[in-house]
Amino acid sequence: MRRQEDVMKRTLITLLTMGLVMVFAALAAAQANDPLPSWNEGASKQAIKQFVKDVSTKGGPRFVAPEERIAVFDNDGTLWAEQPMYFQLAFALDQVKALAPMHPEWNEKQPFKGVLENDLKAVLDGGEHALLEIVMATHAGNTTDEFSQTVKDWLTTAKHPKTGRPYTDMVYQPMLELLAFLRANGFKTYIVSGGGIEFMRPWSERVYGIPPEQVIGSSIKTKFEFRDGMPVLVRLPEINFIDDKAGKPVGINQHIGRRPIAAFGNSDGDHQMLQWTTAGSGARFALLVHHTDAEREWAYDRSSSIGHLDKALDEAQMKGWTVVNMKRDWKLIFPFEKK
Repeated sequence: MRRQEDVMKRTLITLLTMGLVMVFAALAAAQANDPLPSWNEGASKQAIKQFVKDVSTKGGPRFVAPEERIAVFDNDGTLWAEQPMYFQLAFALDQVKALAPMHPEWNEKQPFKGVLENDLKAVLDGGEHALLEIVMATHAGNTTDEFSQTVKDWLTTAKHPKTGRPYTDMVYQPMLELLAFLRANGFKTYIVSGGGIEFMRPWSERVYGIPPEQVIGSSIKTKFEFRDGMPVLVRLPEINFIDDKAGKPVGINQHIGRRPIAAFGNSDGDHQMLQWTTAGSGARFALLVHHTDAEREWAYDRSSSIGHLDKALDEAQMKGWTVVNMKRDWKLIFPFEKK
């Protein structure tokens, strides 16, 4: 009798173990088949997947030829974080400190004096003119190759003030998955940012899988000349193009020559890009990343001076654009959160 009970017990344990194995295998398979595993199930994830399915289903009513599957992404606040200040501004401030020994006059001249004394309020009180002066002093005068190397060197040592992580770790894991998902379905992905085009190009392919020729951004003028007998492009202290707000559709038209069918942003600086994208005929998709998670990231929108989101949020609600609630829609935010 006891022997029969032992046999039954072992059989039951075996069956339970096999059942658990099958459950875990099914869960693993489901996750492997999910192109957006860091997105919670919900309206945002479903809208993305449905749009991609619609435009890539040959013979379907919303099918879009691969050469027309253009998707454009803002960078700051959309693909990586932008608080407590734009990362390119952090780079510029660090460059002021690095170059200060060659410019003793900066010790008494604003906005450089504020930078050297770590008085960010004094810097910001100077407004756009002060920030432009800092950018011109730190981003011009060198060659394009020299500037690219300076950016790469800075990214290897600079750390985010809140997390202590390299700035390139502050990218959004759900958006990395989205980029890969779109490319796997025949999309060509572009960055269209108010940030400097030559600040982003040195690292965009390594971090996002987006090559430099698919990066559009603000720029300063350059000129061709010879230095030490070698032909170079020299960066001049003059604005060439501001790729922000109404400038984004202009930049897209100049660089790509096709109207995108999908646009992704997070602020009013992306508003016109989303408007222009969705104004085209056929299948269209617009998405805003809404920063709602003060615990894992930051919560800000209408009253923020960085990533200000007001009019675009209102229009998204009126026109049915997808609005990602970061707190609700994302299982994790940064790649380093993965276990």
